[in-house]
Amino acid sequence: MGHGGNVIAELTADHREVAELFDRFRALPPGDDRRRTIVDEFTIELVRHSVAEEQYLYPAVREHVPGGATLADKEIADHAAVERLLKELEGMDATDSRFGPLAERLVSEVTEHIADEEGTLFPALAEACSPERLEELGEQVRTAKKLGPTRPHPSAPDTPPANKLLAPGAGLVDRARDLVTGRGRS
Repeated sequence: MGHGGNVIAELTADHREVAELFDRFRALPPGDDRRRTIVDEFTIELVRHSVAEEQYLYPAVREHVPGGATLADKEIADHAAVERLLKELEGMDATDSRFGPLAERLVSEVTEHIADEEGTLFPALAEACSPERLEELGEQVRTAKKLGPTRPHPSAPDTPPANKLLAPGAGLVDRARDLVTGRGRS
């Protein structure tokens, strides 16, 4: 969840963790109950990651990167699409005939989003910001991931200031639900 380093290193490490979860998911046969557990694991990671990006990364992109508003808006739209897929998967059993294809669509969309961020957005941010600012953003992202939600909330605000105000409360409720249900403990 928290890796250290500047914002680009932090988020890239998250991307690698999620890619590993996708590989574990794809290695299991359709209908295997362990696929449900892995979907829960990558849901937790993707939601925390997305909320942190929306709170700190995308506002920094808007502020520092030429054309940053367009880049940030595209990434936020990607997040909204992924969050809707996560919400659809949330209560679905691994044996449901829609589960595998829906999860595969999610994996595909997230993989494309990661490639876009790492190929376009991260290099533009690295060029536009000082190393100190990138380190500061890394700390902010790590803090946001610790406090953020662990479940999809597609109707929640995805831009500041509302997302910074509501995410910690949603995170507290989600972590309490996870504790009671055992979700995310594998």
